[in-house]
Amino acid sequence: MTGTVAAIGAGLAVIGAGLGIGNIGAKAMEAIARQPEAVGDIRANMILMAALVEGAALIAILLSFFV
Repeated sequence: MTGTVAAIGAGLAVIGAGLGIGNIGAKAMEAIARQPEAVGDIRANMILMAALVEGAALIAILLSFFV
């Protein structure tokens, strides 16, 4: 039973991370379309936020298996 709950937790973490990164990418493309001259700053912030979301998802996956 514990393995099933861990798998569900890991799956939810992956789904949440995928949705979060997809939303980050969509909003970044929208921002670049609105203000093309700020593409460098927008891209840097997008990569930073995607890395933070991935880190949070990795922690959630690890916690789902260890708790």
